[in-house]
Amino acid sequence: MITTSLAILCGFAFIAGFVDAIVGGGGLIQIPAAIVLFPGIPVATIIGTTKIPSFCGTSMAAMQYSRQVTLNYKHLGLMALIASVAAFSGSRVLTLVSNDFIKPLLLVVLTAVAIYTYTKKNFGVHTEQEHSERAHLLYIIVISLVLGFYDGFIGPGTGSFLILAFITLLGFDFLKASATAKFVNLATNTGSIVLFMASGKIIYSIALPMAVCNAAGGYFGAKLAILRGNKFIRIFFLSLVVVMIVRFGYDIFWK
Repeated sequence: MITTSLAILCGFAFIAGFVDAIVGGGGLIQIPAAIVLFPGIPVATIIGTTKIPSFCGTSMAAMQYSRQVTLNYKHLGLMALIASVAAFSGSRVLTLVSNDFIKPLLLVVLTAVAIYTYTKKNFGVHTEQEHSERAHLLYIIVISLVLGFYDGFIGPGTGSFLILAFITLLGFDFLKASATAKFVNLATNTGSIVLFMASGKIIYSIALPMAVCNAAGGYFGAKLAILRGNKFIRIFFLSLVVVMIVRFGYDIFWK
């Protein structure tokens, strides 16, 4: 039974890696699947365990993007450092308090994002905005702090929120925003993994097989995103936002 459950979970891990490589949100797939398939495992341990496959899938996707998309690695390094510390802090706070009070706010935000993305057809197709270096640095610091903490504290949808922030505040197109989000997500996953490892909340017999499948999904997802470009990613992004609205709506009104 455990072997069958793990095999099914690995299938979900592949799908999560595939989706996450394109628009983020892989946690919305593999975390609920793991909770259902392994109901006897505490949720905190499930979250910690799934961070390992998330890291591997994101690494594979980031590698593919780095070969095709021009990125500012100086800024990426700064964002990675800030986001990893913020994620560690968020995961630490998660062990002390409940995060349920944030879900209603997220539901409102996601609904607005879905409407805006659908009605504004050129959203995510613009070239980069002209910011001063100081303003640009301020934006990337704020994005890294807020969404790094969010990833450690709540988690699901972080990649999608990063993409949204990079498009809205920095004027990236969908392809560049997706590529940049992968590297920042690597840092947030690292910060959380360090805390969960220290807390003994990772089951490696589950995490490692999932990691292989998630990495495979990340590889193929990134390849497809690069091949199909901005229009395809926009549609995928909008679809995932709708899924996130349903997920948070379920948590708030029916769970």
